[in-house]
Amino acid sequence: MSNNSEVREFLKSRRARITPDAAGLQVYGGLRRVPGLRREELAMLSGMSVDYYNRLERGNLTGVSDSILESLARALKLDDAERTYLFDLARAANQKRPRQRRRGPQKLNPAIQHLLDGMTGIPAFVQNGRLDVLGMNDLARALYHPNGDEPEQPQNFARFVFLDNTSQEHLTDWESTAQDVVAILRQEAARDPHHRDLTDLIGELATKSEDFRTMWAAQNVRLHRSGSKPFHHPVVGDFELTFQAMQLPGDEGLTLIAYSAEPGTPGHDALNLLATWAATMRSGTNQKVGGAHARPGTI
Repeated sequence: MSNNSEVREFLKSRRARITPDAAGLQVYGGLRRVPGLRREELAMLSGMSVDYYNRLERGNLTGVSDSILESLARALKLDDAERTYLFDLARAANQKRPRQRRRGPQKLNPAIQHLLDGMTGIPAFVQNGRLDVLGMNDLARALYHPNGDEPEQPQNFARFVFLDNTSQEHLTDWESTAQDVVAILRQEAARDPHHRDLTDLIGELATKSEDFRTMWAAQNVRLHRSGSKPFHHPVVGDFELTFQAMQLPGDEGLTLIAYSAEPGTPGHDALNLLATWAATMRSGTNQKVGGAHARPGTI
């Protein structure tokens, strides 16, 4: 994946998004040929020369200082996720480029799996930056695999969303979930552009999915820390849960995601019912639900 290309397209898209009025500039004369700010206007707002900004928008962030990036982020009115993304692009551009290598299958630390197993009242799982699910607890397994058909290999949620024909049926908020998936992959690609398996995954999705290509071209990034997601479960029914996504400090690149619900809400009642059903599944007294799948919110 070309870092220069990502930088160029991101800066162009964000410059086009800001109108002169929004930037506090007076506009004189007739029609403008650009949808947002001109390069010279953005350069002025950022406190740099036009030549220097042109160099940045060509995708060359080599040697750029944090102060320049901060000025550019303010002029473009970037939010926290976009600012982080810009700094990640610059950090990658200023690193020595190693040869891309494939990495072996990622294993979850047994202590983290033990932690998941101890979280008995809520569904919880751990994923990496590629959205491979590396471990989950019993309640998450009951939520995502009501047939007991958990695969031996790590699932990749991005492939499910964009390449599985059933995903739009199972995901009640498919559009939002798909946007989240693209945003997570884009953020990860900026942070670790030399991850061969990641670039291969993005290439595969771009080749096989028109929806992915369209969303990827929009250059949108967002932080995926908390929110709410609707679910449909073939046994429990329809309900909504809130989620929190937490980076694991001892395992770089891994995120623990936990779902919960306030007591007294339908979501809380659904979790209690799901826990009871999961216990019967573990005891082997429940029949598999034929042909049914859970509708995950976002992995």
